[in-house]
Amino acid sequence: MPPAQAEQAPVVVVGGGFGGLSAALDLARGGGAPPVLLIEPQERFLFLPLLYEGLSGELRRWEIAPRYGSLLAGSGVAWLQQRVQQINSTDHTLRTESGQQLAYSQLVVATGGRSLTYGVPGVGEFSLGFRSLADVDRLQGLIERLRLRNRPLQRLVVVGAGASGVELACKLADLLEGSAVIELIEQGPDLLPGSKAFNRDQARSALLRRDVRLRCSTRVLAVEAASIQLEPAASPGGRESLSCEAVIWTGGVGGSVPELAPALPLDPRGRLRVDAQLQVIGAEDLFAIGDAARSPLAGEAAGMDPDEGSLNPATAQVAYQQASHVAANLRRLRRGEPLEPFVWNDLGEMLGLGIGQASLTGMGVTLAGPTAFQLRRLAYLARLPGLPHQLKVAGGWLAEWF
Repeated sequence: MPPAQAEQAPVVVVGGGFGGLSAALDLARGGGAPPVLLIEPQERFLFLPLLYEGLSGELRRWEIAPRYGSLLAGSGVAWLQQRVQQINSTDHTLRTESGQQLAYSQLVVATGGRSLTYGVPGVGEFSLGFRSLADVDRLQGLIERLRLRNRPLQRLVVVGAGASGVELACKLADLLEGSAVIELIEQGPDLLPGSKAFNRDQARSALLRRDVRLRCSTRVLAVEAASIQLEPAASPGGRESLSCEAVIWTGGVGGSVPELAPALPLDPRGRLRVDAQLQVIGAEDLFAIGDAARSPLAGEAAGMDPDEGSLNPATAQVAYQQASHVAANLRRLRRGEPLEPFVWNDLGEMLGLGIGQASLTGMGVTLAGPTAFQLRRLAYLARLPGLPHQLKVAGGWLAEWF
């Protein structure tokens, strides 16, 4: 496509998750904003950090999953409800699954993540995930069946003791009220790797109070229809078969990006390699954020392949900050100005630890319990997309409190 024609095309954001929606809305604000097109196949936006409260019923579905149509009304962002199949960075075009071909001037890949199975047999066939409203529905049905059946030795296994696994295990324990034993499996030596010590201690105590069995240094060998095969920490090379009603897999997240033409190298987790300015290496009008991007910490060389410790964390907080930064860099690019490197500002960490309970650290605050839970909700309220939706949710919460 000729450069002049490409420049007249819209800025396209592919993926309407936390980072993508925020970037699209930011780009459309202010005078002189370029035309912005958001391409997202789902009907509803999903606020993943509050999915646990959706499972427990502490929040209503419309609060955590508003419709894109209502969120984008009057925003200046056009929405195409399709899935992008291929991005051609040479021609500045993309193709959707329906065969529609569109031009773009610049494009942001914000297609989010997918669960990594690490090649463990049976994960795709026999485990449940926790990344969608459909996953919430499946788990709520499972919880109801286990509570009604209430047989002895019912067991649920949660794989992965990162933030997602810990939060989910605590909610499940509160919802099941002793109807099933919950096993939390972690391959690493401890839960919540990379978290603050205070939050780790609070999480460990929360799991202990709920009789959640934490097994660290334990590798999953296979998932089967009614069991999980483990290599226990106490028996390297050994094998333990654990019968269970279900396995819920939260064992890691990788990128989920469309086909690229010409092909660009992805990292082992399927993420696009970006430089400090969030530009995809090898395609200057292509940017990537959130779980779709392998984003080095400020100061890391763009051409290097840093280990996971030298990357920006794969959290909603980072995706939100990247969304604002990529919008600013796109404006700079369109004005012919130098781009600025992304610098993550660590605002702290918040963990839900059961119904009405949370732990948080950051911004000079270290707190756990019901007050931390309410502060966590308020912090996420400020991150919900669109002022009208924020006000609607806040009104509902105030009605509950008073």
